[in-house]
Amino acid sequence: MSRLFSRSSARAAALVAMILLAHGAALAQSAVYPARTIRIIVGFAPGGGSDFIARLVAQKMHEKLGQPVLVENRPGAGGNVGAEAALKSPPDGYTLYLAAASYTVNPALYKLSFDPVKDITPIAQLARGPFVIAVNPKVAANTLKELVDLAKKEPGKLAYASAGNGSITHMASEYFMSTAGIDVLHIPYKGTSPALTDTIAGQTQIVFGTTASTLPFVKSGQLKALAVTTAKRLPALPNVPTVAESGYPGFDVTVWHGLIAPAGVPAEIAGKLNQAINESMVAPGMDAHLASDGLVAAAVTPAEFGALIRTEVERWGALVKAKGVKVD
Repeated sequence: MSRLFSRSSARAAALVAMILLAHGAALAQSAVYPARTIRIIVGFAPGGGSDFIARLVAQKMHEKLGQPVLVENRPGAGGNVGAEAALKSPPDGYTLYLAAASYTVNPALYKLSFDPVKDITPIAQLARGPFVIAVNPKVAANTLKELVDLAKKEPGKLAYASAGNGSITHMASEYFMSTAGIDVLHIPYKGTSPALTDTIAGQTQIVFGTTASTLPFVKSGQLKALAVTTAKRLPALPNVPTVAESGYPGFDVTVWHGLIAPAGVPAEIAGKLNQAINESMVAPGMDAHLASDGLVAAAVTPAEFGALIRTEVERWGALVKAKGVKVD
């Protein structure tokens, strides 16, 4: 009995020693972090909104953390190529992925090699902003209610443009159409620019556009803004109400970007990154850069960002299933 007890005690002691050793190594790693270059992988080509904000925050992170922060573009499969590369990297805080709102739509559209919620360490939500619901000026509606009434009066006659089947603009549009209970024809395009161009030309009547892409056409009178999709109004369009104010309480669809890492990043490193990023996003002059794209800094905890991702995956997954959405 004593021998068995001794062996069990020895095994238990060895296990405790291993745990303490691993914990000590993690603490030591966290204490010196970062000791080398940090990499942000972007799943889209250079020049787009995701690339813009990744390079913006990379510069500020370098100033805060004292190490180079490089942006690496790996486009393909709606961002999934870059996400897979990042999430299969070592969980040491040196490889991050720039996730956009579309990240939470993709699980319902693609067969992924990773779990978008369980296989990540949420780091920080960078910024958020609204979609602008805009129409061709010839559409006989000056408010969102009037647009809904028009669509109900003539179901299937109006058409909305999106950046493509399964795109976040497609899903945001469908989410509103379902909420309002209206039947509007979907015309998918290969990107935001042609969707806007055809709405301006009158080939389609409605478009849900990001602020950066849509605002210039609203200000020039080529499009008419009826509402914004976030819970708060857009400072650049103070007279344009929210969807919630227009008769749909609780409606809130946000364009957002954030940084995630592989599952298993030590909490101390995730916390250090979160603090540096949140401080970077509110650094002097940052608000002006973000405002140019219709965005504001998010400044939330890793847990809050993780909750957003989980909620969005559930919301868009349910909508994709209900509508039978397929990618091109």
